[in-house]
Amino acid sequence: MADNLPSEFDVIVIGTEASVNSITGLPESIIAAACSRSGQRVLHVDSRSYYGGNWASFSFSGILSWLKEYQENSDIVNEGPAWQEQILENEEAIALSRKDKTIQHVEVFCYASQDLHEEVEEAGALQKNHASVISENPTEAVHSAYLPSEDESLCIASCEMLTEQTPSSDLETALEISNVKVTGETEKHDDKTCMKSASEEETSKNVPTTEGTALQPKKTRITYSQIIKEGRRFNIDLVSKLLYSRGLLIDLLIKSNVSRYAEFKNITRILAFREGRVEQVPCSRADVFNSKQLTMVEKRMLMKFLTFCMEYEKHPDEYKAYEEITFSEYLKTQKLTPNLQYFVLHSIAMTSETASNTIDGLKATKNFLHCLGRYGNTPFLFPLYGQGELPQCFCRCKAIIDQFGQRIISKHFLVEDSYFSENTCSHVQYRQISRSVLITDRSVLKTDSDQQISILTVPGEEPGTFAVRVIELCSSTMTCMKGTYLVHLTCTSSKTAREDLEPVVQKLFTPYTETETENEEVEKPRLLWALYFNMRDSSDVSRNSYNDLPSNVYVCSGPDSGLGNDNAVKQAETLFQLICPNEDFCPPPPNPEDIITDGDSLQSEASEASVILEANSETPKESASLGNPEEASQ
Repeated sequence: MADNLPSEFDVIVIGTEASVNSITGLPESIIAAACSRSGQRVLHVDSRSYYGGNWASFSFSGILSWLKEYQENSDIVNEGPAWQEQILENEEAIALSRKDKTIQHVEVFCYASQDLHEEVEEAGALQKNHASVISENPTEAVHSAYLPSEDESLCIASCEMLTEQTPSSDLETALEISNVKVTGETEKHDDKTCMKSASEEETSKNVPTTEGTALQPKKTRITYSQIIKEGRRFNIDLVSKLLYSRGLLIDLLIKSNVSRYAEFKNITRILAFREGRVEQVPCSRADVFNSKQLTMVEKRMLMKFLTFCMEYEKHPDEYKAYEEITFSEYLKTQKLTPNLQYFVLHSIAMTSETASNTIDGLKATKNFLHCLGRYGNTPFLFPLYGQGELPQCFCRCKAIIDQFGQRIISKHFLVEDSYFSENTCSHVQYRQISRSVLITDRSVLKTDSDQQISILTVPGEEPGTFAVRVIELCSSTMTCMKGTYLVHLTCTSSKTAREDLEPVVQKLFTPYTETETENEEVEKPRLLWALYFNMRDSSDVSRNSYNDLPSNVYVCSGPDSGLGNDNAVKQAETLFQLICPNEDFCPPPPNPEDIITDGDSLQSEASEASVILEANSETPKESASLGNPEEASQ
């Protein structure tokens, strides 16, 4: 608690904070970091019991606490005169809501064996948790499945971890590929940003610490009590996204030097679901020519078309006549086999038969190909410990202060959309995102390595339904316990999340059943636990849709349904330019050797000129290093 909190700030951000297990919203954290780098005084305030809103990440006990909070959610309004006495005669108060209405239709299912005949607690928990799971039929929601009490917070442990993880002064400034294995319980953030191959051997860091979970000669069944005990191994994102290797967020992480706070892994496989089975899609030139799925004729067809897509703007005659039709129809005119059309449409352009026109499809295909090879054989990266790590990285660029009951003046206010009251949002039309999070016992496509990170697009079966994006994470991403996979499903909502996504879940997975024999081989991965919910998508809402907002109040939207983070970065930069016109957006921090203190002001002009010359001479070298991660990866 800060006893002497200043009464005036340049920017106040409402609805953001940072901790290890649940993280701030990405646009807000980027804006706050950019303003802080530009010399603005920034204050974060948040009234919720957890941080991050819909960008948050949770341990398993954390997600259960989030579910309990959702069930008990009520709009608490403080009727006391304390805050009203702070309002001056010429001022008008804007009511903010404490009830989160962005999450709907939450359903939880537990399929794993619930052998809870004894008390179970999470390894490393601050205090003992009493499990209260009732064995239910797998088709019924287990809403009471081990919901910790409100005072069972992980914030203290999170703060302690942050203190231990202060980065060293010689952090690397570029994303690099590293094959160094981590041994023992090391710090969460390394001294440099590494991007490890997902096919590496599982690090001992992710080995469960309880004695009863030692490696066995044969695979054992995973029970619900094991999931609870190893709950801190899970980092469950409310929003599921990946980073394009040449996307705006990667460029910003490198430019701002924030990349030093994070570690990444390659997505190792692009998968397709076709004719009832999952298969790997060849993406790079080497993958295409090594593929056994394609004939030699198909390989030449595919390479010829992909080469055209990389420079399609130079050949307008090839697509101008087809601009008004869908990308799916355009592919049929390109002499591609149905097999190739399916791969390009759903696994490379990652769209559906009706969602994109020809130009959008060509742009998406070019973007996919443009990102290939920068850090690996696929265009995507995933941050270790989950998507929630990224906002936390930007939050490390500034200090965070906690205070209550004080009048504070600011020039600019940044408010996350979910904080506005119903009166403010009465004319806003929101879209919805259907989300599901699954815990399974093996991958949807079994290979020699059990450490694969995969993305799969399942097209909609009926007209008007949307394609479902599936991201499967292995334990080496530090998002789940060893021996399990964390699977995220996302699509634009047409119904409730369960109605939208359960058909895809049933195609890919089979629920665990108590009647299975020990040696019985199951064709599909077993489903151990499932969560469904709908999330508000406010990304396309215009500021003019909100009622009676003052000119110095800016709105930050929640997550969108897209795969990448470009929308969040664009939004952050747009709002930053409104707050700080003509300022550089998220510049890198100054070199400590170039900082001149008051005591140094007496040095000679020649000495100053030498420092400036040295700083200028280093800049091109640094930019070249940050702009060529391919060299760092060699």
